[in-house]
Amino acid sequence: MVTALITHADCLRHETPEGHPERVARLEHVLHALEDLELQRVTAPLAAEDDVLRVHPAAYLADMRRALPQHGIVQIDGDTFLSPSSLDAAFRAAGAVVRAVDMVLGGEAGNAFAAIRPPGHHAETDTAMGFCLFGNAALAAKYALDHHGLSRVAVVDFDVHHGNGTQDLLWNEKRALLVTSQQVPLWPGTGRTDETGAHDNILNVPLPPESGGAQMRGEYETKVFPRLRDFAPELIIISAGFDAHRDDPLAELNWEVEDFAWLTEQLCALAAEICGGRVVSTLEGGYDLKALSESARAHVQELMKAARDE
Repeated sequence: MVTALITHADCLRHETPEGHPERVARLEHVLHALEDLELQRVTAPLAAEDDVLRVHPAAYLADMRRALPQHGIVQIDGDTFLSPSSLDAAFRAAGAVVRAVDMVLGGEAGNAFAAIRPPGHHAETDTAMGFCLFGNAALAAKYALDHHGLSRVAVVDFDVHHGNGTQDLLWNEKRALLVTSQQVPLWPGTGRTDETGAHDNILNVPLPPESGGAQMRGEYETKVFPRLRDFAPELIIISAGFDAHRDDPLAELNWEVEDFAWLTEQLCALAAEICGGRVVSTLEGGYDLKALSESARAHVQELMKAARDE
């Protein structure tokens, strides 16, 4: 089987102010790092509005459309901005994860990576925040459950910032398990171990500042992997943020590229064991361009190895 790379040029047209960490160059560097890899390259469709409405209310979409500027850039949150093409980018990002789910569950690809922006895991039910507009990972999970009729889906989020939006969107969804590791303390201030969801369906794994890959590996081996095996999902969705890298300017974890590769390899091996290798990954954070591009490449190379082994 092959690994699908799903993206769209519209995701490069979402503009943020000069000096903003979530910038066009992030996706440009990721795509450049993946240029020479043998991937099934797929153009992301626009998500259907009904698919976005699986996780966000119609009033939220209406608010986003009213806020969208015809020219320039407007601020809608402390660090979240809209430019004229931002909603096109967000609908392409959501469309990318939907297409990824279709391809993986339909047997068109062994696994898939959605190279998209804006990211998604901070967007709450009716609140854009943390650079995020639509909750892409949660949207993908709900789509797999509702449209494809799966019984259990797991989301694993290894971004250095807590996926508060994904947690909010899946809090009451007993068919979904969210596992999220993050630096604590750090913005947005959530992600404690006592945040467990309405159905004990959320596992938060806080990591202290200045901890490195060794501590992360121990936490995943003792807490995360056993929980995933017990839940036995039919699909694993990864919120792949690469800002836990030691060079990232927005956090204080000390992961190396090899740690992202190890974690991806382990998640793919677990997926092969319990759900036929079915993995969908979507890009979240990562703000040092070199660390981001190298880590994303290592992540995708591990996806490719796993797909070839199927």
